[in-house]
Amino acid sequence: MNLRPFLMFFSLLNLLPSCNHLFIMQVLSEGEQHTLASTPAHPAGLYALYASYLFGNLVEQLWNFAWPAALAILHPSLLPVAIVGFFTKLSVFIGAPIVGKLMDHFPRIPMYTALNAVQVATQLISAATVIYALKNLRHASTTDVVLRPWFIALVAAGAIERLAGLALGVSMERNWVVLLAGTNRPVALAQANAVLNRLDLICETVGASVFGLLLSKYHPVTCLKIACGLMICSFPVLVMLGQLINRVSCHALDSSRTTTDESICIDLLDVRKLVQNSLSAIKHGWNEYKQQTVLPASAATVFLNFNVALAPGAIMTALLMHRGISPSIVGAFSGLCSVMGLVATFISSSLVQRVGILKAGAAGLIFQASLLSVALTVYWAGSISQRTPLLIFLASIALSRLGHMSYDVVGTQIVQTGVPASKANLIGGMEVSIASLAELVMLAMAIIANDASHFGFLAILSVSSVAGAAWMFCRWLTNPTDEQRELFMFDPLYQVKAI
Repeated sequence: MNLRPFLMFFSLLNLLPSCNHLFIMQVLSEGEQHTLASTPAHPAGLYALYASYLFGNLVEQLWNFAWPAALAILHPSLLPVAIVGFFTKLSVFIGAPIVGKLMDHFPRIPMYTALNAVQVATQLISAATVIYALKNLRHASTTDVVLRPWFIALVAAGAIERLAGLALGVSMERNWVVLLAGTNRPVALAQANAVLNRLDLICETVGASVFGLLLSKYHPVTCLKIACGLMICSFPVLVMLGQLINRVSCHALDSSRTTTDESICIDLLDVRKLVQNSLSAIKHGWNEYKQQTVLPASAATVFLNFNVALAPGAIMTALLMHRGISPSIVGAFSGLCSVMGLVATFISSSLVQRVGILKAGAAGLIFQASLLSVALTVYWAGSISQRTPLLIFLASIALSRLGHMSYDVVGTQIVQTGVPASKANLIGGMEVSIASLAELVMLAMAIIANDASHFGFLAILSVSSVAGAAWMFCRWLTNPTDEQRELFMFDPLYQVKAI
């Protein structure tokens, strides 16, 4: 009898003593499972991530408010702002897949540092162009403004800045937070996602308020110089925080770089193949994106981006002002929507803990679709210029933000759970790219139906998109594949069905 296979087997066991605990592993009690699910894998790393996210996002949101405000002061037409906005969306649609692919093959910390450097540099270039225009441009026509070299430089720098900012967001929200919270710890991951969303809402409010306060007291050029000072100071702080996150999390963000990764990065960074690489990245990203088990959850997020009418924003503000609604009511409506978004981040983590991420996602989408249907019915049934219909209309939209932001948190976690870490940036970048395309389509619709009397058409499209997202997600839950059941085997929805 040949004993060689048996001797080799026992030799391997001796070489792997750390695996012996698998044979005597004890089953955790329900309380211990809950404690494990609620405890982050690297709590210190998460706190450092929150600090980095807060500081970086605050500067970014301040600039996002500063440049359109400065352009509005410079020229009364909305066209310059619209042109910059269009090209930033276009750059995200084209560039997000290739940047996502690059991030998946490049070490995380060096990539984080490089993206922060690019974002700060392009913010400073954009600020310099606007300062130049404020000092030298006087009573120019719209055509003269948009054809000037400084404006072309602003458009190019703004497009690159937005792409770098979104790449940083995707990296931290789709990859880093998963590694620090733990993929097998759903409650901890839900709480971490909720904190990031709260910080984002706070930064959005504070950034706009701070720059608005500065504009009320100082000249726009002085305000932009203050913003530039904050940008310059932010870079070393963000780099230091990035290193700190990795250090206190036992280098959880370190990744080995293979020869294949190096060759892919070199090829992607070849300027001569920029167009070819962009098209190839979009094709590759789409093929990977549509093969993901959690595709319906991600597609639902994209569908929500078609709702540009029944949501706080430029179109809703224009409608209310056109109907003669008091600016104080318009401001109160925007503030209430922000509050609802903040409340939703607390509700979402509680929902995940009680019913699991899958049912929590369905609840958020159905809640939003139901309330937007009420708002649409009120709009078509009566005049929103009257007090009672107006309050019901605005209250329905504001309350629908609870469902919207709840799904934003939960949907992100579902995609985080279902997408491998090696493809997190590629899939996240592809989702952002498609969402930007959705926004571009709706902006085109708004340009075509630019009269306030056509708002009902835009509202119907908005409600249809949200209802479609809810239907798609619920159908995905009720017809699970074996891979889907395996992926969410610990979710209460499939545990109950298994019993």
